[in-house]
Amino acid sequence: MGSERRLRLFIYARIIVSFLFLASTLLLKLQDTSGEIERFQPGIIRLMAFSFLFSLASLQVLKRQRFTPFLTYLQVIWDLLFVTVLLLFTGGILSPYSFLYLLSIMTAGMLLGRRQALYTASLCGIFYGTILDFQYYGYLASIGLNQEDALQVGALRLFYTISFNLIAFGFSAFITGLLAERARLSEEALQRTSIDYSELTQLNSAIVTHSESGLLTTTVTGRIRVFNPYAEAVTGLSQSEAYDKDIESVFPQLRGFYKPNGSSIKREFEYQSAGGTVMILGYSVACFNDSKGILTGYILNFRDITHFRHMEAALQKADRLAALGELSARMAHEIRNPLAALCGSVQLLSSATDIQDHDARLLAIVTREAARLDRLISEFLLYARPALPQLEQIKLHSYVEEEFIFLNKDPHFASIALQNLVPESTVVTADPNQLHQVIINLLQNAADAMPDGGEIRIECSVTPVAVCIAITDNGSGMAEDARQHLFEPFWTTKPAGTGLGLAISYRIIEAHRGTLSVESPPAGGCSFVIKLPLL
Repeated sequence: MGSERRLRLFIYARIIVSFLFLASTLLLKLQDTSGEIERFQPGIIRLMAFSFLFSLASLQVLKRQRFTPFLTYLQVIWDLLFVTVLLLFTGGILSPYSFLYLLSIMTAGMLLGRRQALYTASLCGIFYGTILDFQYYGYLASIGLNQEDALQVGALRLFYTISFNLIAFGFSAFITGLLAERARLSEEALQRTSIDYSELTQLNSAIVTHSESGLLTTTVTGRIRVFNPYAEAVTGLSQSEAYDKDIESVFPQLRGFYKPNGSSIKREFEYQSAGGTVMILGYSVACFNDSKGILTGYILNFRDITHFRHMEAALQKADRLAALGELSARMAHEIRNPLAALCGSVQLLSSATDIQDHDARLLAIVTREAARLDRLISEFLLYARPALPQLEQIKLHSYVEEEFIFLNKDPHFASIALQNLVPESTVVTADPNQLHQVIINLLQNAADAMPDGGEIRIECSVTPVAVCIAITDNGSGMAEDARQHLFEPFWTTKPAGTGLGLAISYRIIEAHRGTLSVESPPAGGCSFVIKLPLL
């Protein structure tokens, strides 16, 4: 691209030179009294006109960007022929235009390189020497070059003129070629190391626009400048609306964030999005400086980490429940042994014939409560150490229908409308008995939340990695405090509950390598979501 630009400049220069030569010819004509210029003027005018037309044609070809190397050589050849013919028209040895050979050499050097410049210098020396020699010996008298002019100069001076011009041609070719070579190397180095700032701007814009996290920049006083689409989605503000706003008006939790003493910071805060969702945003702030190292603003990068924090809480809760279950299982075993001995002793006492009615009633109470305690321990052991699931392929729609038939005779569900919205083609891999225990437990909890009646829906969706079963009621919902302790053993809001039903369900689904979670929107209702992996 650089060579083409230089070639275009040389062609424009030739057009200008053609006009200058034409003007100088007219000037010489006015000053000439001998008629010599008048004799050569028609040829010079035709030469200048042809040079002008040739240059215009070259520009047209160059605009099409075709045959550029060929066109470059053609320009050099034309310059040589132009100067040679000009010397023939303007007196040969007396012509003042021999210096134009130097321009031809410079053109060749700048456009083609050092070697071509030396070749051009050699041709210039040959052409110039031939013209002077032929004129000296009278071979050019037929075209108007007077031999007397050369003879008056003398052979010695003629030899010096040719020699000095050859030296000048060679030196010019060497210097021009050297400069052209350095210019070429500089252009190549610049091309390798230069940055296409337009492309870089587009790349930066694409990165900011398609980033999967919020990105904004502010001035040193906290005025917003860049505000990417992720930030727009979270805040509900567009780039134009957020521009030049104080960041504290958009994120009040970031009051004073832009004074981190020059060091990067990483923190998090709760934020209510434009859609009303409360989310946890993790963010980092870094300073950026100008070319002089002066602080010019801050870059803030943030992302919704609510899901990660919930996962961390779930893992911590699972670890806590696992440790509690292991410890409690050992205690349950230790309690069951003396309880069995106690029950056996009571039964022996009850079998006596001479026992009084009052004592019999007391022993019956002890037996009943001991049996209840034994059931409680059995349930607790089921929570602490659930049996390994025996996995089978279950057609979920018909399986849920059977669960509904099982509950039809339960008076607890007399005023409850059960809806099976599971697609008929849905298949899950689970232990039928354990899944039955989980679904019945969740349905009973949903019914307890609606003492005056209501509706329970069982829905299902399939993702690439899991089957999601949702059991949803339209009751009064659940408080946040209750959600935090929901799956802990012995924690319950029911007066007669043991607090093990949901805990056992949680452990069963966990043994299936799935998850059990609860969702309770502020509008009311509650939804338990079971996620079972696709196997």
